[in-house]
Amino acid sequence: MKNSIRVERAVVDISQQQLADAVGVSRQTINAIEKGRFVPSTVLALKIARYFNKKVDDIFVLDDED
Repeated sequence: MKNSIRVERAVVDISQQQLADAVGVSRQTINAIEKGRFVPSTVLALKIARYFNKKVDDIFVLDDED
């Protein structure tokens, strides 16, 4: 699964820690999601999308292998 969290963070100029605090996870979780090492739960994906005022599928995209 690919995602645009890093890009979305850059647009609003926030750190991984700030996003993590806003959605209730650790900075390491945000880092792992951005790097594609961790697939977020549905609830977490929805919280991240809500934070950026986007749809989930605007941020998260399935790879061909998914």
